[in-house]
Formats: sequence, C-alpha cells, structure tokens
Amino acid sequence: MYSLLLALIYLAFISLGLPDSLLGAGWPVMHEVFSVPVPYMGIVTMLISGCTILSSLMSDKVTRKFGANIVTVFSVFLTAVALMGFSFATAFWQLLFLAVPYGLGAGAIDAALNNYVALHYTSKHMSWLHCFWGVGTIVSPFVMSYALSTSVWYNGYRIVSLVQFGIAALLLFTLPVWKINAKKESAEESRKSIGIAGALKIKGVPFLLLGFFAYCAAEATAMGWASTYFSEVKGVEGETAAAYASLFFIGLTTGRFIGGFLMDFLGDRKMIQLGTAIAFCGVLCLAIPAETEKLAIVGFVVLGLGFAPIYPCIIHSTPSNFGAENSGAIIGIQMASAYVGSTFMPPLYGLLGKLLGYGMMPIYILAFMVLMIFMTEKTFKITK
Repeated sequence: MYSLLLALIYLAFISLGLPDSLLGAGWPVMHEVFSVPVPYMGIVTMLISGCTILSSLMSDKVTRKFGANIVTVFSVFLTAVALMGFSFATAFWQLLFLAVPYGLGAGAIDAALNNYVALHYTSKHMSWLHCFWGVGTIVSPFVMSYALSTSVWYNGYRIVSLVQFGIAALLLFTLPVWKINAKKESAEESRKSIGIAGALKIKGVPFLLLGFFAYCAAEATAMGWASTYFSEVKGVEGETAAAYASLFFIGLTTGRFIGGFLMDFLGDRKMIQLGTAIAFCGVLCLAIPAETEKLAIVGFVVLGLGFAPIYPCIIHSTPSNFGAENSGAIIGIQMASAYVGSTFMPPLYGLLGKLLGYGMMPIYILAFMVLMIFMTEKTFKITK
C-alpha cells in the first residue's frame, strides 16, 4: 500500500510536468498561427503563473479542508480540460482564457503534493518526485515535435490532454489508497494554521522566499525559452528546436534520479551547493560563443543536471528548518514566490531578448543563480 501510494504520487507529478514544456516547444510555430509576436508567449505564461500564485496561497486552507488526495484528483482533471481547450483555440485571447483553469489546477497539485511528500517521505523521495515531473517535461516536447512534423501543433495538446484525463481517472479510482497516512495527516491538519502573515514573520522565511524566487526565475527562463534560443541564436529549424527544448529537461530529470541516491547522505544544503556548482558549468558552456549548436546542447543538459537537486532540496528542508506544523503554510507561500519568478522573469527575458538579442540568456540566468545561492545559504545559517 505504501509503495502504491508513492507510485500514484509520482504519476500525479508526471501529469504536472507534461504541460509545462509544451507551450515553449510549440511556440515558434504557434505564434505565427495566432499572428502574434514571439514575446507574447510571456503573456500566456504570466497568466498561468499568476493563477498558480493564487492557488498556492490558498493551498494550505483548501488541503486542510478537503485533503491532498481530493485536491490532487480535481486539479488533474482541471488541467486536462484546460489543455483540451488549448487544442481547439483559434485566437490568442482564447489561450489567455484557458490559462486560468490550467494555472489554478497546476498550483494546487504542486503545493499539496510537495508538502505531503516533505512531511511523509525522505529527501530521496522528494528528489524522485521531481524526477517524475521531469519525465513529463521531457515527453511533451517530443509530442509537440511529432505533432509539428506529422500534422499540426494542436494535436500535441490533444495527445497530452488525453493522457491527463487517463491519469486523473486512475487517481480517482485509487482514492482509498491514501488512507495509509490518514491518521498522521488528520493530526497535522487539526493544528491551527499560522496563515500567510504568521509564516512571513518566522525568521529566515523571507530570505528563503527570495532565494526560491530567484531559482525558479532561472529555471523557467531556461525551460520556456530554450526552443526559441536554438531557433533565434543558433538558427535551428522549428521542429528540431522544439525537440532540443527537451535537453534541459533531460538533464534535470537525470540529475534528480541520480540525486535521489545521494540526498539522504549529503543532506539538502550540500546538494544545493553541489547543484549550483554544476549549473555554473552549464552557464559557461552557453556563454562561450560558437557558430554551431553543439556547445549549447551540452550547456542545456549540464544546466539541467545542476538545477536538478535545488528545487526538491529547498522544499524538503522546509519542515526541518521551520517545523512540520508550519510547513503547509510556508510551502504554499514558497510555491507562490516560485511562480512570481516564473511569471515575471521569463517574459522580461523575452522583452530584453527582442531588444538586445536572445543570446543574453547565460548572463540573465547567472544573475538569478547568484541571488539564489546567497539567499538559500543565508536561510540555512539562520535556521541552523
């Protein structure tokens, strides 16, 4: 029963990752279909992330009322409906309308399951949880690439939507499995929530939020703009650029799988430090000027490998740093700060890239990496 529940949680995180790289992979073609400029992708991602911010801030209250299992099932269904709607969109404004349910559903899954695993499972399982998110992000660019090469872009969204509906149905039929942790979860939910204001008053939390914001800004920029980077900077064709978008996710997923075997031995803080050092090497590969895309291919894979342990380790360290009774509220705010980074910073890169050239990506990512490691180190020192 324990293993089955863990497998279901992993499956739910695959469903969370599936749509995340779909828009970035398809946008070089989609923006032409909708007759909008390249930076308009930032508007869509901004709205999606804005809704996830709202959903994340409400997650502690909603999860305490309905339980992580119900929230997860409903949210997967909600994202599946939104993705199917994307596939039928004929105008840009329709993408904006459908971004609302997609963002609300994604934020609820993210916050609820991150807190659930942080409380009930060890660090390695948190790493493997996000590894399965990476599986979803690796698959979807290839789905979009297949759709672009054999038919049209919207078939990519329809395929992913149908997979989402299947995962949601399986989660619905296996709801009783979640009872294995019911007593412990009930005891935790019976404690009074400190709320957003209370969480922000805890020493070290503001630094953690800023560090998490910076990390997610860097990750989302690499995630959303990799395809455009290859297309605009390296001159790669649209279908190939869409496939290359998966390189970052391949590194990210591989790193989280391998990292799962190391985390229980090294601990969250050392894994964050190790990941940052590796990520710097990836940025360096991107920064070296080269006419071909080969060095950039290596750069995105290495960048993903370095980023791999940072997100899960920051989340997993929250209960031990600030107390299990406060983790629900704090992780909810963490997710909100993450999506603030995901909301505003990739669109800013899009605007700056249009003005200064998309080749500025290494400098842009590096700036956020420096801020991230400084703030997370400060958090660990305060809570030690």
